[in-house]
Amino acid sequence: MIHLDRQIDTERLMLRLPSREHFESSAAMWSDPEVTRFIGGRPFTREETWARLLRYIGHWQLLDYGYWVVLERESGRYIGEVGFADYHHDFGALSNGAPEAGWALLPSVHGKGYATEAVRAATRWADRRWPNNRTICLIDPENALSLRVAAKCGYVPLQQVTHRGMESMVCERVVG
Repeated sequence: MIHLDRQIDTERLMLRLPSREHFESSAAMWSDPEVTRFIGGRPFTREETWARLLRYIGHWQLLDYGYWVVLERESGRYIGEVGFADYHHDFGALSNGAPEAGWALLPSVHGKGYATEAVRAATRWADRRWPNNRTICLIDPENALSLRVAAKCGYVPLQQVTHRGMESMVCERVVG
């Protein structure tokens, strides 16, 4: 079943629900050390990427939101993932049940504005879905590219935390 309210099209991108057909592309992306340098610090195994795909699909099934795969509109090529999750992080008032935004794109498309375009599309979707919403994101303080994307999309740094042994900046976006 295709849920039109779960698909997003932008000028250059298509955001689609993840499915088994995206696994190989996702596994290739998550095995790239450049992609994971600021997300866990090491490439993910195929098993870990499979668990990630299942988690994405489970979010949509259980919570009616989650991550999308990002496809280039012109070519249909997989270029990354963007969306929201509930990871039950325990950051007290910093998280407070807010959906957590996240994004990862192939290094070959960095610098083209795709991340900003995808995150803006996802946050507009969230704004329609959850009026008066608050979302957060966790970003490695050394990840200048993601911090710039977050700022362009309305996220404001709140506080640095230690998460899984790594420093992360909790950023917040409030609408309404």
